[in-house]
Amino acid sequence: MSKKPIVGITMGDPAGSGPEITVKALADPAQYEYCNPIVIGDIKVMEQAARFVHHEEIRFNKCEKVSDAVFTPGTIDVLHMDLIEDLSKFELAKVSVEGGNAAFQCVRKVIQLALAGEVDATVTNALNKEALNMALEHYHGERSDGYTHFDGHTEIYATYTGTKKYTMMLAHKDLRVVHVSTHVSLREACDRVKKDRVLDVIRIANRACLDMGIKEPRIAVAGLNPHCGENGLFGTEEIEEITPAIEAAKAEGISGVTGPVPPDSVFPKALGGWYDMVVCMYHDQGHIPLKTVGFVYDRELKKWKAVEGVNVTLGLPIIRASVDHGTNFGAAGKGTGNELSLVNAIKYAVLMGTRRAQE
Repeated sequence: MSKKPIVGITMGDPAGSGPEITVKALADPAQYEYCNPIVIGDIKVMEQAARFVHHEEIRFNKCEKVSDAVFTPGTIDVLHMDLIEDLSKFELAKVSVEGGNAAFQCVRKVIQLALAGEVDATVTNALNKEALNMALEHYHGERSDGYTHFDGHTEIYATYTGTKKYTMMLAHKDLRVVHVSTHVSLREACDRVKKDRVLDVIRIANRACLDMGIKEPRIAVAGLNPHCGENGLFGTEEIEEITPAIEAAKAEGISGVTGPVPPDSVFPKALGGWYDMVVCMYHDQGHIPLKTVGFVYDRELKKWKAVEGVNVTLGLPIIRASVDHGTNFGAAGKGTGNELSLVNAIKYAVLMGTRRAQE
């Protein structure tokens, strides 16, 4: 791209630490060297967040549209949505209809901006699923477009972009995982391991690697059962569903795919540089190793030393990256939230958005 990409960043649930880590991230002029960020949210909330994190020097530019942004270090552009009626009465660290609605409206707006081409990529701060669905139930109609339930960001994006085939990618440095299923019970997740779905995720994973500039993607497909089923002794999904999907992918020209690889050894190999992406069969199979390396707790200081990792929704017509952590209600108002995951998400969004624009 000849100019820096515009990145729309949602503030997340205002009762959590999203607004605070956004101020922390954008207070660093380095973010403006590779992109033009604009926050989608309530400027009152963002100004309060700046006080919480002791960045009173930051100025805020209230925007009615993206073209009003100045994209200047030291000034945070906010596409203002009047979401919190009375900030003095709004409670931090509490699940609420108002907080859930605010987070939802920001997500819906940034999707609209991306589809209209007004922003080149989108980045989301965390929302609270309980608050989100409380708000959808409460505002069933105009403010929710008639929807009464979403499992999370991924499903919101899929719905509003009309996407049928998509998956979640988590990334921490060179470890990247994608999922055949996510927010379902473990029992249902096993039932969802079907050839067609596994093949779709392999295709999406291959496309994502290319979007990241990996010319010859190496994709490992994890097994579902211990030891990949031991030739049917511990389960037959590898034989009946996973291996046929891998063979079909190879027949399509995705030559770098391999597997099924035993799930207890695939991640050490990926960390060792064997693979660019691991296709996981269910939510925790991918989330646990990612967060084990990305979330580092300091026992002596009794606080999180690092909360890294990026959540990217693949298969969409627009770019969406996100922090790989929750709303962190416990840190709300204290200024202690860690912005590293958000910074990494912005960088991922820019990387993938730039590659896609070049193509």
